[in-house]
Amino acid sequence: MTTEPVAKRPGGITPSQTVGPFFHYGLTPGEAYPNVAVSADPMVAAPGTPGEHVVLTGCVLDGEGQPVPDAMLEIWQADAQGRYAHDADRRPRASNTFTGFGRSDTNADGVFSFTTVKPGPVPGPGGTLQAPHVLVAVYGRGMLTHLYTRFYFDDEAEANAADPILNLVPEDRRNTLVMKRSGSTYALDIRLQGGEETVFFDV
Repeated sequence: MTTEPVAKRPGGITPSQTVGPFFHYGLTPGEAYPNVAVSADPMVAAPGTPGEHVVLTGCVLDGEGQPVPDAMLEIWQADAQGRYAHDADRRPRASNTFTGFGRSDTNADGVFSFTTVKPGPVPGPGGTLQAPHVLVAVYGRGMLTHLYTRFYFDDEAEANAADPILNLVPEDRRNTLVMKRSGSTYALDIRLQGGEETVFFDV
């Protein structure tokens, strides 16, 4: 019995594959899978947590400006005093229940949302002080490596101007990291590609 040789793809290229969105089922059931237990949710700060309670929201957009309906965002932040829930930060915290971690999927319109407290300033490199900010990881279909960025706050202009990390970003692109306030809500879209692409950090 003979078999025909298998045709080789040019240059050893393997068939195209899309990564995920496996996380959308297991980690962010949300609207898509309401009967699946939530492993982490967008309620970062429960009522009663010390600090100014705010909502962080926005839309994840692709390179053509279209909403990405099955992305996932994880955030990590300091508390209102600028202290992290981490062993490396040995300063006493106002709340032992605040972890500073949250996870949100995006809905059919690409919208994410977190309920939290506005973080305080935190120590920076070389004894400097970093402006209040939130660390963000973005996961999505077809992304082999997740992306890292930050959320800053537009009502912290003086602190933002002195922030050592934000100052590494070209001035004309810093606006892609600054959330705009309306009442108790801060909003900023995350653009994965395109002319107004969000600044992502190589970490």
